[in-house]
Parts: sequence; structure tokens; C-alpha cells
Amino acid sequence: MVNVGVLGATGAVGQRFIQLLSEHDEFELTTVTASPESAGDTYREAAKWRVDTPIPEDVATLEVRETDPDAIPDDVDLLFSSLPSSVAERVEHGFCEAGYVVSSNSSNERTADDVPLVIPEVNADHLDLIEVQRDERGWDGALVKNPNCSTITMVPTLAALDAFGLDTVHVATLQAVSGAGYSGVTSMEILDNVLPHIGGEESKMESESRKLLGEFTGAEVDWHDVDVSASCNRVPTLDGHLENVWAELDDDPTVEAVVDAFEDAASQDLPSAPDPLIHVFEEPDRPQPRLDRMLGGGMAVAAGGVQQTESGIQYNTLAHNTIRGAAGASVLNGELLARDGWL
Repeated sequence: MVNVGVLGATGAVGQRFIQLLSEHDEFELTTVTASPESAGDTYREAAKWRVDTPIPEDVATLEVRETDPDAIPDDVDLLFSSLPSSVAERVEHGFCEAGYVVSSNSSNERTADDVPLVIPEVNADHLDLIEVQRDERGWDGALVKNPNCSTITMVPTLAALDAFGLDTVHVATLQAVSGAGYSGVTSMEILDNVLPHIGGEESKMESESRKLLGEFTGAEVDWHDVDVSASCNRVPTLDGHLENVWAELDDDPTVEAVVDAFEDAASQDLPSAPDPLIHVFEEPDRPQPRLDRMLGGGMAVAAGGVQQTESGIQYNTLAHNTIRGAAGASVLNGELLARDGWL
């Protein structure tokens, strides 16, 4: 078993980490951290538990530690970070300098030249950027990122479409309120309403997609030259980001060819990896967040409504934003790091 810890374990994404790791076949959760105010409390005392399964009893009694490298036991092999980006950008480097490998969901440094931004089914080879990172920064540890929750919903489908010559992508998102955190959107804002702006989300989708789809040359990642334009909207669903995608391609594939490409998208032999990666619906009114967000245990991507347009292909795609789009993505990256010998 690989001993692991969670940085920022009491927040919404941190609680998803706890849920996913508590019964993991290869990871043993031994350490949880939070703010100094919570240090010394049991996890049950520190976390206002909001996940839809009971708090794991073996984790509930763990003592919460400070988010500091000196507070982490020596036998921890891998850390998962769900820290707010403003905190992560200050403290994650310290853990890497201390020799810890950090699989981080935080948004800081996702597009840094020497930081692997990884979806295992799409660009697992980008992990080799760790060697560049260690050489440049003098770290014994490493920092690996997973993408934004809206980006990870779309990019597996774009990777499948790249066989047809991916040129231009337009996407409109309908993002669940859980993506903003428990206190991120008030009921008075979102009930009977849609918020047509999510700060920073559009630029994340536009940049992260190009890095994920890029090619690792052995020294750097050459970003894909696809043009991505995003419009991001908050809607009154609890979980599951639904996205409407329009893709302009160099080729002119049939709907059947696109569906085949989605269904043939390669999975990974990892404990949390769904198989198939992309579930394609024939029904024109699917996928839907309430019905389809838990496909593959919340780790699959759903697609549907595939149709040809005058300029290319239009379709809808969906993923669970706090599982596949956040904690689950980091756990999957952790499994890849363990399998490929980076720990």
C-alpha cells in the first residue's frame, strides 16, 4: 500500500478526496491537513461533512495536522492537494522541496512550462516533464496538476476528434453550483436564475485544453494550435457540468465516425479509470446531469446529441465536476504516478 495524505482536507473537494481514498485498493490514507485553526482537532471535529456518504470512521478519528512539510510523517509517499490556489501557490513548493510528490487539483501553475498537466487517458506521457522540473527546480519531489473541472469534461472528446484534424472549438458550459464550493454561490443568486459569467473559467478552458492536447518533445510541451473559445455559465444543478461543443475539423467525418472515435477512446489500466472513458448516448436528450453524472463511478465522460453542422460537428458532453473534474482526477493522476514509478 502507498501511504497518502490530503492537503486542505476539510473543504468540499478535500471531502471528496476522503470519500474516494477511504476504500482505495492501493492507497492508505494516513494524514490530513487543514488550517492552523483546525490543527489538533480530529477530522470529524474539523470537517463539516457534506458528502452524500457517511464520514469514514477510520478517517474521522485522524488528527488534523498543519499544512506544513514538517508536520507530514516521513512514511507518506504521495500528497493530494485541494488547497485554494492562493494558498497552494505559497505552500506547494515547500512540500516538493521537502521531497514529496504532490498531485494537485489547485489551479496555480497548471500552464507553467515545467509542470505536467495530465489527464491519464489523454496525455500520460506528459509526466516525463517531471525530469525537466526536477532538473530546473532542484526538487526531489514533484508537482503534477489535473485540469479545471470544465476543461476535463471536454478534452477527452477533443482528443478523440483530433484524428480528424482539430481546428477550432467553441464551447458553452452549464456548470453546477458545487464547482463554486459550498459557500460560493448563494441561493438568492442561483435559484430561478443562470449566472452567465464564472471568473477566470473561460481562459482556463482555452489555455489548459491546448496544453493537454499538446505534444511532449522530451524537453517541453508544444501546445496544440487549436483555437478554443469558451462561454461559461453557472446553472442551478448540484453536480455535473454539461457542455455544448461545436468543433470545426480539417476533415468532414460522419456522425457515425465521430461516435466510433468517442467510443474507441482509450482507457487506462488504473484502479479509478472508467472503461469506457466516453459513454455515448444515442438519445438526443442525453446526457443529463441528474441521470448521468455518476457513470463510471463519477469518473466517466458522457457525450450525446452528436450531429453535423455546416462548419463541423456539434455535441454535448458531461462529467461529474467534483469527482472526475476535481478529486477523482487527482487520485487518477496519483495512480499513474505510482504505476509509472515516480513515487
